Amino acid sequence: MTGKADARSGTEQSGMDRLREELSGYANAQMGRLADKAGDKLKDVTGQLTDVADNPGSLPAIGSKILGGESPLKAIVSGKAKGVMDKVKGAFGGGKGKGKSSGKSMNIIEVLDVGVPLRTAYDFWTQYDQFGSFTKGVQSVSAGDEVESDWKVKIALSNRSFKAKVQEQIPDDRIAWTSEGAKGSTKGVVSFHELAPALTRIVLVVEYYPSGFFEKTGNLWRAQGRRMRLDFKHFQRYVSLTDDEPEGWRGEIRDGEVVVSHEDAVAEEEEAENGEAEDEYDEDAEDGEYDEDSEDADEDSEDADAEYDDEEEEWEDEEDADGR
Repeated sequence: MTGKADARSGTEQSGMDRLREELSGYANAQMGRLADKAGDKLKDVTGQLTDVADNPGSLPAIGSKILGGESPLKAIVSGKAKGVMDKVKGAFGGGKGKGKSSGKSMNIIEVLDVGVPLRTAYDFWTQYDQFGSFTKGVQSVSAGDEVESDWKVKIALSNRSFKAKVQEQIPDDRIAWTSEGAKGSTKGVVSFHELAPALTRIVLVVEYYPSGFFEKTGNLWRAQGRRMRLDFKHFQRYVSLTDDEPEGWRGEIRDGEVVVSHEDAVAEEEEAENGEAEDEYDEDAEDGEYDEDSEDADEDSEDADAEYDDEEEEWEDEEDADGR
């Protein structure tokens, strides 16, 4: 019995020793993994410190964050994130020293037909101060003179303003303009084409040059183009359905200068209309004179017939007298 007990005790002891060895090996393996991870972390931090050393401009900001209680790793990561954002802004031209019209432009080409005569469509377009009453993007327009005007518009949640200048304007034909604002510039032209006496085609072509990081980011989503297209359709709806008579600007502009004023253009139109009316009157008068001559000829013929009848009666009376 004693031998069996000793053998059993030796077996248990051997099992315990083996278990201790396995536990010790597992613990050593885990410690190795943790050491490797710690080494990788340390290597990442070292690399980040190297990047910071290569870009010393971010050191003051990172140092202030560490002194403020942030962990060194978090301070470095946030500092690097800011550097990435600065690089992105620089790529979009958001940094200082960039021109307002630099970068890629966005092209907008729209064609709409309106069921009104050519002159009516053109005159409605020249009433810039009325755009805010039927569009959603234009808030107000104030004209400085015949060439320049100040616009306030809203695109999505952004309000902006710009100054527009008409470069060319030919009545019932086309209007070309440029604009400058804090968030971009445009070049555009709108032309008017008669399809029928009461049907006009309007062609709108615009180049938009955004300025600034957020404006150029918005350009990727074509927010400006969508707003302009929708307001163009609002113009189509308003012109087609309104009963108002437009009082358009009838002057002419070349190379950004007024060459024919509105008053002179209206006077010329009235003179032309009066000239046409006089021509029609002269034609009617000529027709009237011809009719009067015809009437006089008829009257002379009637008088001649009457005299002939009188003479014939006198001749018959004389014959009767002779016969007696």
